[in-house]
This record gives sequence, C-alpha cells and structure tokens, in this order.
Amino acid sequence: MDKYLRVSPLVRARARELRREQTPMESRLWQYLRYKRLGGLRFRRQHPIGRFIVDFCCPAHRLVIEIDGAPHAEQTEYDQSRTAWLEAHGYEVLRFANRDVRDNLDRVLAGILQAASPRQ
Repeated sequence: MDKYLRVSPLVRARARELRREQTPMESRLWQYLRYKRLGGLRFRRQHPIGRFIVDFCCPAHRLVIEIDGAPHAEQTEYDQSRTAWLEAHGYEVLRFANRDVRDNLDRVLAGILQAASPRQ
C-alpha cells in the first residue's frame, strides 16, 4: 500500500464526525448514491484518503465527488492542491456546487454516471 494513502486514527475519527454532521446538500446527494442506487455504483461518504476526507468516494472506480459550499469560494488554492494530490494518486475528482445539487440534481447524477462509465 502506498504510504501516502494510509489514514491516521485522527483522520478516521474526524471522518466519523463529518458523517454525523452532513450538510443539507451532501445529505440530498447521499440519498441517490447510497445502497448502489446510482447505476449499481458503491459509494462511501466522508471517506478518508491519506490525510484528506472526501465527501463521496467510489473506490472501485477511484472516483471522488466533492460538494462545494460557500466556504470553498475562499479556499480555491487549497482545493486545487488537494485535487492535484488525489489525481496524482489515481483518483478522478468531480466538483459540484451546492446550487448544482439543489437545482440540477439530474445533471449532477448524469455527470457522475458518465465519469464512472469508462471505468466499468
């Protein structure tokens, strides 16, 4: 296993906390991703990868889904470096704004399916 992908106990504990404190848009999307409801894909929520915790992850396809709320507008540099790290470790990262999940959920779900389809 890649030593950079190991997860510390602190990161694991924080991921558990985040699962209990989902944002409304994360909760909304989770209703469509859980129990293999979307194209039979298995997703995990608030999944730790290395030192990061991603909103949703489909490990079989190395696909990460991030839902960006208002705080992300002020941390674009951090998000870019985090995305670069995940991509360097073989993950594809899809980012959607809260408003996309709220107003265009069908398009978000179609985008996720499309990103996963070449890997199936």
